[in-house]
Amino acid sequence: MKKKEDKKSKEIVFKTLYVEETKYKTIITKKFENRKVWQNPDSSLVYSIIPGTVSKVYVTDGDTINEGDKLLVLDAMKMKNTIRVPYSGVIKKVNVIEGQSISKGFVMVELDIQLLNIDNKEVNS
Repeated sequence: MKKKEDKKSKEIVFKTLYVEETKYKTIITKKFENRKVWQNPDSSLVYSIIPGTVSKVYVTDGDTINEGDKLLVLDAMKMKNTIRVPYSGVIKKVNVIEGQSISKGFVMVELDIQLLNIDNKEVNS
């Protein structure tokens, strides 16, 4: 026996999608509509890029740090990953403790970044 198809045909709905100021008419899936929206990353936050366990924390709240200083060690995938500070500044808040297991995307440290302007004078952001 053949299955009978519904006489009601599904109507295809096209939506407008803008990519680099170009307008497209397309079918958008539910997965695309429910995706996580991209946000500009905050340079003052240090995220974990892999899940792991914090084995050593080198800084505390209020410490002054220079670019390249050690922040912490994250044990992940049978390796010890040393996380270094990307910018000079002051530690606003340390959100991890030794022995804590963290997930990917966890905010480990919050920084108060000191940027240099053209005259090499420090500017707080």
